[in-house]
Amino acid sequence: MIKKSIVLILVLLYTTTTKAQVEPLLVYKIAQQKDCQEWVEHTLSRMSEKERIGQLFIHTVTSETSKANKKKIRKVIRESKVGGLLFSKGDMYDQAIMTNYAQSQTKIPLMITFDGEWGLSMRLANTPVFPKNMVLGCIQNDRLIYEYGQEMARQCREMGVSVNFAPVADVNRNPNNPVINVRSFGEEPHDVADKVVAYSQGLESGGVLSVAKHFPGHGDTDVDSHLSLPVLPFTRERLDSVELYPFKQYIKAGLGGVMVGHLQVPIIEPNRLFPSSLSRNIVYGLLADELRFQGLIFTDALAMKAVSSTGKVCLHALMAGNDMVLAPTDVETEVQIVIEAIKKGEISQEEIDRKCRKVLLYKYVLGLEKFHKVRLSGLEHRINTANSEALIHKLRMAAITVLGNREQELPFRASGDEIALVNVGESGADSVFVETMKKYAPVKCYQLNYMMNDSLVQAVKHEISLHKRVVVSITALDLKPYLHFFSSLSITQPAVYVFFTPFIVMEQLQIPLSVASAVVLGHSADRDVQAQVGNIIFAKATAEGRLSVSVGTLYSPGDGVSIAPDTPYRVTPEDFGMSSVVLSRIDSIVHEGISARAFPGCQVLVMKDGNTVYEKNFGYYTYDGGLKVRSTTMYDLASLSKTTGTLLAIMKLYDKGKLNLDDKASKYLNFLKGTDKKDITIRELLFHESGLPASLPFYKLAVDENSINGSFFSSKKDASHMIKIGENAYACTSFKYKDGWVSKIPSDEFTMHVADSFYVSKKIHDAGMNLIAQTPLKAKKYLYSCVNFIVLKEIAETISGEPMDVFLNREYYAPMKLYRTCYLPMRSHKKAEVAPTVMNDYLRGDTLQGYVHDESAAFLGGVSGNAGLFASARDVARVYQMLLNGGEIDGKRYLSKATCKLFTTTNSKSGRRGLGYDKPIPSNPDASSCCVSAPYAVYGHTGFTGTCCWVDPINGLVYVFLSNRTFPDVWNNKLSQMNIRTDIQEVIYQSMK
Repeated sequence: MIKKSIVLILVLLYTTTTKAQVEPLLVYKIAQQKDCQEWVEHTLSRMSEKERIGQLFIHTVTSETSKANKKKIRKVIRESKVGGLLFSKGDMYDQAIMTNYAQSQTKIPLMITFDGEWGLSMRLANTPVFPKNMVLGCIQNDRLIYEYGQEMARQCREMGVSVNFAPVADVNRNPNNPVINVRSFGEEPHDVADKVVAYSQGLESGGVLSVAKHFPGHGDTDVDSHLSLPVLPFTRERLDSVELYPFKQYIKAGLGGVMVGHLQVPIIEPNRLFPSSLSRNIVYGLLADELRFQGLIFTDALAMKAVSSTGKVCLHALMAGNDMVLAPTDVETEVQIVIEAIKKGEISQEEIDRKCRKVLLYKYVLGLEKFHKVRLSGLEHRINTANSEALIHKLRMAAITVLGNREQELPFRASGDEIALVNVGESGADSVFVETMKKYAPVKCYQLNYMMNDSLVQAVKHEISLHKRVVVSITALDLKPYLHFFSSLSITQPAVYVFFTPFIVMEQLQIPLSVASAVVLGHSADRDVQAQVGNIIFAKATAEGRLSVSVGTLYSPGDGVSIAPDTPYRVTPEDFGMSSVVLSRIDSIVHEGISARAFPGCQVLVMKDGNTVYEKNFGYYTYDGGLKVRSTTMYDLASLSKTTGTLLAIMKLYDKGKLNLDDKASKYLNFLKGTDKKDITIRELLFHESGLPASLPFYKLAVDENSINGSFFSSKKDASHMIKIGENAYACTSFKYKDGWVSKIPSDEFTMHVADSFYVSKKIHDAGMNLIAQTPLKAKKYLYSCVNFIVLKEIAETISGEPMDVFLNREYYAPMKLYRTCYLPMRSHKKAEVAPTVMNDYLRGDTLQGYVHDESAAFLGGVSGNAGLFASARDVARVYQMLLNGGEIDGKRYLSKATCKLFTTTNSKSGRRGLGYDKPIPSNPDASSCCVSAPYAVYGHTGFTGTCCWVDPINGLVYVFLSNRTFPDVWNNKLSQMNIRTDIQEVIYQSMK
């Protein structure tokens, strides 16, 4: 009967908390074993109240082997009954000796923890030095990260360590973060999550508990929690998509430990007296209950200034839901406070017993049911193994990243042409790199000296200009002394910059790098890295790294190109039957447009047979200058969202057999049943032949009609209509919104973020669908309609059972690594990554940057069927190249060939539209969105903000043009008046003649 009770207690403890939870894999099987259950209950039954409390405390100690230190350790073990120790920095042998000593002083083996985010070398001298996480974040093969976790587990076990306070799961969004920075895997949540899970799985497969930190996310802060309390002033929507995302994936993967950071998170815990580590709303409410984490929960060190001044800090931490408290300033005092709190009923003995039972379970699982002595003889050799060094080498090689590679300058061809190699740093620091380069081509080195006078600078500049190729090799960490040289050095020939430094050094050379042909980031000057980079430059070795964080305004997460032994040498348009000279006419067309103020900047990209033959970025975000347009700049695609987003969702669902083109929309949408729209088919919606209106004013649902003086729009400017939106159209500027429909701050009701400090009630969605249902249907003939695609989005969400942006990201964008394609980009990107769309929006009264311009899409929450998608030209081109390939790209299939053929070749009987796609109109070129030379097989779409993408399956072409022609004024239509998009397309066809 007793045994049955024990089993019941453990089953209840580990499988039936408030919701069905994710079982940590480390404890799942062992927790069910009879021996484990009996040991836990037998041990608990023999423990005093103080011993049960003490098991929840982890004390920080030094590894000194002195008598004084032994006395301190003995005292905290015997008097405070602590359950675990955390050693500070020291020597591996000293820590091993003190681990054995500490374990000999306790009845229940101690949980020896370690703070080894980048290996034992973070705390112990003469141990293997692994790359920091931000470097590891560049690695594309997560199997290597898993192997790193396995090796860390092996080394920890050799040291008697059973818990590693790693990995850091923070998404480092703030380049000024003083405490996380290189400790993070990067600033892209999905990539960070993948690395966190891979490392943790490796660690736990070796029998060491992983601890993801610092929940709920310390990445986007500029305050060090060791010194003060950082604030996360974000919406819940933002927290879910960025900060919390890696932790969610960690929990889903069944991993075992989470450390709660000292952070203020007002949206979850409004009481400023309770930082996250002491907040029950966050520890229990969010982590344990909502996210269903049932592993071991640790606080961050409670001696940190962010919380150390809080009275009864350990009691508050335990009451909040933490299982173990780390490094309080005065352990014995804090233990006594908990004892008194039990007497006063502030915390129950049952709660303490539950936590103690949980700690004991993990101790058993980690092999701490009995003491295992650390073997001192040969310890250093068992830690520093050949396998460990080989793994470090593999990690360093896999992190090397090639950036830019404009005009495919890399790889170099091995030849007799001498290369000018400019060394920036200590002489000889890059000697291995130089010698490797010399295997393939003659190299003449120029040692850069920051003391060089102007005449010497000019002499070096002249010498360099005599070479066809230039490589700048950088080993110096501080480039300020050299800036005068770079500012006067104008390298006209192709130049490749190589950094044997952390990538933060790159930010010091943003201007030279902005015109560099390519950049190679080695991350360190280790000899094996130098040799590898030298080989990569000549395609004798492989580089597959992708940036884990932004580098100033130059590069963004995910940037990078692959170089391999089979990488073709420089591609020219001539290689694909096109003329470079003719394509260069695109430059003059664009410059003429910018000069005429048709648009402040743009991206133009042309692919032929899957190869980029033309890619240039022009101008700035605004006419005033400032941020230059880069290849990573994201634009509001406007109606190009229809085919780059919504249509892809419909195609995928069709591909999976979830819908048919002749299905009635009302089959999936209840709000259409019983209306005059009940018989509209999906095919009619795609052809724009449904009879639905071109648009509907969804925003007016939130507008107080009584506040409008006259009509909402006027043909003349007056006191009530101040903002021009068309040639003879002005919008009302004196109106007000209804109470309860818009808000300046987010809440459970106001979830739709449509501009800075502008949120719309979620009830507007249902009201909008009701407006569609009530609007009389017109004749079923061709009428281009945004409402059609709004309905298609509703169908996609109903069938898939999830928001369309989530569905598209999982099915396409994430696996295709389209990091700059998303809805609601302010959830996941910096504002500087997105070109502004309009200066003074009449509905939101502010500049729109990172928020969709289209009014319908905005007031339906930013994820709409007709608009809302933001992307870069590179990402858009990859989507349509996938379609041109028949649904496949990079060896992965996303759609069947049959589905791609059906949707891209089927035309309506009216001849104006395909299944969602726009088409040329050969019979009426003036009304066509394409140039005269475009064959009828071309398909694609345009966007109101000044965007387009066209695919030519006959000639294997993909053409993308993205701009923000609506900035600063939406009424500026010079882009169309000057035929810039079609003229560029005509040049593309001329280049093939």
